Amino acid sequence: MPHIYICFLWHMHQPFYKDLLTGEYRLPWVRMHALKDYYGMVKILEEFPGIRQTFNLVPSLLVQLEDYAKGQVCDPFLDAAEAPAESLTDEQRHFILQYFFQANPERVIHRYPRYRELYERWVGADRDPRRAAHYFSTQHYRDLQVLSQLAWFDEEFQERDPEVRALIAHVSEYTLEDQKTVGRKQREILNAVIPAYRAAAERGQIEISTTPFYHPILPLLCDSDIGAAAHPGLPLPQRFCHPDDAREQLSLARLFMEQRFGRAPEGLWPSEGSVSDEALALAAEVGFHWAASDQGVLEKTLQAASTGPGGLLYQPFLWEQDGRRLSLIFRDHFLSDLIGFVFSRMNPEDAAADFTRRLAVIGEPFLASGRDALIPIILDGENAWEYYERNGRPFLRKLYARLQEDPRFHTVTVGEALNRLPAHALHTIAPGSWINANFDIWIGAEEDNRAWNLVGEARRFFDRAQAPSPVAREVAYQELLIAEGSDWCWWYGPEHDTVNRIEFDQLFRNHLANVYRVLGSQPPEELARPLVRERGRVVSAGPTGYIRPAIDGEITSYFEWIGAGHYRADQRLGAMHGRRFLVRELHYGTDGASLFLRVDFLPGEYDRLPGLEARLTLEAAATARLCLLLGEQGVEKCEFSSTGAFPGPSMAPEPEAAFGRVLEVRVPLEAVGVRPGDRLRFQFSLWRENLPIDALPLEGWLELDTSEPADWRA
Repeated sequence: MPHIYICFLWHMHQPFYKDLLTGEYRLPWVRMHALKDYYGMVKILEEFPGIRQTFNLVPSLLVQLEDYAKGQVCDPFLDAAEAPAESLTDEQRHFILQYFFQANPERVIHRYPRYRELYERWVGADRDPRRAAHYFSTQHYRDLQVLSQLAWFDEEFQERDPEVRALIAHVSEYTLEDQKTVGRKQREILNAVIPAYRAAAERGQIEISTTPFYHPILPLLCDSDIGAAAHPGLPLPQRFCHPDDAREQLSLARLFMEQRFGRAPEGLWPSEGSVSDEALALAAEVGFHWAASDQGVLEKTLQAASTGPGGLLYQPFLWEQDGRRLSLIFRDHFLSDLIGFVFSRMNPEDAAADFTRRLAVIGEPFLASGRDALIPIILDGENAWEYYERNGRPFLRKLYARLQEDPRFHTVTVGEALNRLPAHALHTIAPGSWINANFDIWIGAEEDNRAWNLVGEARRFFDRAQAPSPVAREVAYQELLIAEGSDWCWWYGPEHDTVNRIEFDQLFRNHLANVYRVLGSQPPEELARPLVRERGRVVSAGPTGYIRPAIDGEITSYFEWIGAGHYRADQRLGAMHGRRFLVRELHYGTDGASLFLRVDFLPGEYDRLPGLEARLTLEAAATARLCLLLGEQGVEKCEFSSTGAFPGPSMAPEPEAAFGRVLEVRVPLEAVGVRPGDRLRFQFSLWRENLPIDALPLEGWLELDTSEPADWRA
């Protein structure tokens, strides 16, 4: 009887934050994600014995986890969290204010009332540590020290651990003893992470695969010129060609995993799904039996769409070239990205139902023809969850329950899938990654190419330098391998941004500088200068006066929106790749009786707008939602609903909306229970087929004060 096999592969990875010379961890994200994602993602499977999955563990992550588990870390972030609040220096206070609010405001910070209150103090001080210090007492600092750590604790501990539950129930006014409890519980969780994976593997519920040791882009290590093969005309750095390093990254990973888990892994998730014939050949030679990449790479290889009923995407392949063999599967890009980027804004039950419905639609043609289907879902196992309600656990529980109960679906490990389904022959692979089937994220931009040139220069120096000792040479080589990792160039170039971009740049340059230092030489002057350039951030300003624009879908006059507030986000903000934006900025304001909103879209994206649903959600005394169906000739449907109690019957006129060059909306404040002088908060989002595809703000709400200050009046 044919089956729909669902193959989850969760990729667990963080950059290498440790400086090998100083031993200091320059950023805290291994520890923070270990408290939450690394432990919880495998622990939750104990509730669903019928769910089987593959977890891809990167050795450089496990090395850092082992450091934390042993207590052998120099982590200034942990030190700052555990220092008695009474004895904090000015430098430590500034450090805490700068870094301890780096969490998702809506899902993480706002979950804890005191944390939210402290965050609002921070925002009110324009996120300036020196200015904010005037508004934080010793108790404020201690509460921040506790809550900034506690907020990252896994749901397993938040729901079931008596000590953690007591800390959460405490809410505020924490003590030094509470700080010590948080530190002790952190170490307890950190020590439980790797054993949780070992236990799940031993009971047969998970398969463990791995990635080249320090997460490099293998095809670029083999030959950086392949960047132009994947994207003709791409500007390239000086050629970097070290397949021996690629082999070493693979061999070290396989040996390390065998030592930690008692057997060598069969499978490989090449960093970022990046493949080439040369990279696959090295993986096969080292001893891997299977690897995975992305749907886009398969489509490029076959020069045809591989999706749709009966599509080849949903079958395994056997790559074979010059006597080397490697089984391959290819991730369903759309389904994987739904979990990564979309479902976080949906109700968990609705998201789980939507996902399983899509799985059934894909699988039914296979079942009807008497064939098995394999649907690979591959994505990060850590980055998405802080955007979900309660760290994604409600969604995962709903999803796993549906998959476990529905007889059409069978979750399997990658190895099990390959044993059950026949494979199609494949004699070559198109070079590319999971992002656009090329390597543009990591090479081609000015910053990327400068980084590659610095790595190449350090590699040549290493080859000709005389090491003072074998140990020094090994440390220098490890620093080189670390610098070859993909994480540094992820942040270089125009595609991504982070508040820690400067720290990532410093880390990369420090790793390279250590190559020279360990070998007794002065690092090049260029390594002392940042590679990164300043990036834009959210641009936001509140209204400065009443406005009364015409609702016609056009910018009728420049003057009609003078006095409006505006909100514009840098579209590159965020750690994850996959979101394509449509909205450029919002303009908003009031005349004391209505909210006016203007939505400006990105140039070149107007063809994508017809057929989308625009939603404006408003909260005051009532919660209201205006839903607009955008069409070729304007707004095709306008539906307004309001829930909640507020004084007096509403006789407000209906909202207005018009879509043309821009989208313009007017909502009577009375319809949301807002009286002049009240505050209103709102969000704007775009949806397609009940899936959110863009929103402003990306997190949280915009707020509007409906009063008219005296200096606005004539």
